[in-house]
Amino acid sequence: MREGLATIIGLEQGIEVVGTAVDGRDAYAKIIELQPDVVLMDLEMPGMDGVEGSELILKNFPEMKILILTTFDDAERIIQVLEKGVHGYLLKDMPSEAIISAIQSVYNGGTVLQHDITAILLKEFKKMSEKSPFRAHPLNKDEPDELRYLTQREKEVLALLGQGLNNKEIAGKLYLTEGTVKNHVSNLIAKLGVRDRTQAAVFSVRHLL
Repeated sequence: MREGLATIIGLEQGIEVVGTAVDGRDAYAKIIELQPDVVLMDLEMPGMDGVEGSELILKNFPEMKILILTTFDDAERIIQVLEKGVHGYLLKDMPSEAIISAIQSVYNGGTVLQHDITAILLKEFKKMSEKSPFRAHPLNKDEPDELRYLTQREKEVLALLGQGLNNKEIAGKLYLTEGTVKNHVSNLIAKLGVRDRTQAAVFSVRHLL
C-alpha cells in the first residue's frame, strides 16, 4: 500500500515523494533528515502508531503539515488525532486523485476533512451535546463563551475553516484579500485559545456546522 501510494503520488507533476517510513518513529527520523513539506500518515502501524507519531512530529516541528490517511473512522480516534494538530483526515477508500488534491490543499494551508469524516464528527458532537446540554447549538443561549468574542466576519471565516477551505478559497468566498483572511484566522485562533487552524476547524465542526 505504502509503495503503491508513493508511486502514484510521485507521478503527479509538482509533487516529489522524498521518502517513506514504516511507523511514526521512523517517520520522525525521516523528517529530521529529509525536511518534507507534507507528511501522509497512517494511524495503525507497528511500533509507534500515527497518533503518537503525529504528536512527536508536531511537538518538534510545529509548522509541519500532516495529513492522516487511514481505514479507521471511529469518532474518538478522529478527534484524538485532529486535536494533536494534524491538518486533515482521509479514509483509504478515497480515489488517488482525491488524495493528491488533499495533499495539495494541505500544502497550500487548507484543512482537509472529507464529508464522511465531517458527518462522523457531527454525529459524535450531537451525542455529546445531548449528554451535556450546555454544548448545544451555538445559536441558543448556551453559546460557547469563545464564540461570543468573535466578530460576525470571524465567525464566517471560522465556518469556512470547518469546511476545509484554505485562505485563498475563503477570500474568494467572502470577497476579501488573502491578507485580510490571514488576519481574521490569526485573530480567531487567539480568541478561541486553540493552537492552530486545524483545531479551529474542529471547533467549527463542533459548534457551527
